[in-house]
Amino acid sequence: MLIIIAIFIQISGPLDILVTLMTSCYNRFMRLEDLDYALPANLIAQYPPPERDGARLLLLNRSDGRFADALFSDFPKLLHGDELLVFNNARVIPARLLGQQRTLNAGREQTRDAAGATVEVFLSREIAPNTWEALVKPGKKLQVGTRILFGAGELEGKILSRGEFGVRTIAFTSQDGHTVMHHIESLGHVPLPPYISRGDAPDDRVRYQTVFNKRPVAVAAPTAGLHFTEQTLRAIHARGIETCELTLNVGLGTFQPIRGETLETHVMHAESYEIPESTAKQICEANARGRPILAVGTTVVRALEAAALEATQSRSADVIGAGTGEATLFMIPGFSFRVVNALLTNFHLPRSTLLALVSAFAGREQVLKAYEHAVSSGYRFYSYGDCTLIR
Repeated sequence: MLIIIAIFIQISGPLDILVTLMTSCYNRFMRLEDLDYALPANLIAQYPPPERDGARLLLLNRSDGRFADALFSDFPKLLHGDELLVFNNARVIPARLLGQQRTLNAGREQTRDAAGATVEVFLSREIAPNTWEALVKPGKKLQVGTRILFGAGELEGKILSRGEFGVRTIAFTSQDGHTVMHHIESLGHVPLPPYISRGDAPDDRVRYQTVFNKRPVAVAAPTAGLHFTEQTLRAIHARGIETCELTLNVGLGTFQPIRGETLETHVMHAESYEIPESTAKQICEANARGRPILAVGTTVVRALEAAALEATQSRSADVIGAGTGEATLFMIPGFSFRVVNALLTNFHLPRSTLLALVSAFAGREQVLKAYEHAVSSGYRFYSYGDCTLIR
């Protein structure tokens, strides 16, 4: 064993050894049921609160597990004052498209209009110009080569290939003078999560979007950011607290279920990220001075920790570097966080990768105990629900 570790040190470096060995140990012994908790269905938020900053806030001290109840409207006052807040400025696109399959009739191609012919396409991520990975329904009937019309035929998609877990690659073309993205924006539905048991409404186009959104690349909201208002941001800046932004293309990697009964077999779906030069500089300076780096949402954690691991592997002197990358980290208890010191996040589903991440950050037992308190206290859960500040 010592010989193997010595060889691994020469190849990967001591930090990588520690992360790999600790994570491997937890993977072998941690089962999916260890990330379970009971949640009454009535606590799953179906609508956002009347006001963006109207959520409750559960404070969790990760050093000793103590927690306390608060309100998100008090968030600026609850900060110590020396934090660097990092936001994900991804904009949610209306990624749920409803169309009609084209079929052949007497040798001629036409739109199928029989009952049950509606095709649902849920966009995941753009892998090339106008080419997307997507989930489709009915999956088994939509083979490679299938063409799908959306709207009145102004947008068409063609299935190019099949991937794992029902993922398809679809090339989209516009049939008029508008761009493909224009048609997606006009024809698509807000991709509300499946635990919201209603169709999307016009208000969701505003409320399932942060006030600091900029880049239309996400198919799920960075939900911790939904609580912020322009007034909240002004109050934070008035205290002299620094903020910065990055972009992570929220996709299947965020909400893909863990398959199997143990964590070691799960492979995260890649999510692209981009860290601007100014953001990398702010993070490196804050890290060097020992200032807390507060990630607003787990999507920010994924981007920062993926970038930090890349910097470590490339022997960089900086904790992270600017640029683009692919986040594939599956963070579970035992993971060594290099950048993030504090986390604002919503409550997450049982047996999910996001609950695993939060458990890695604050300790599984402490997180589940805090969740038990939140359930008994009537907190609202998931995307449109309340939030936690962990530090």
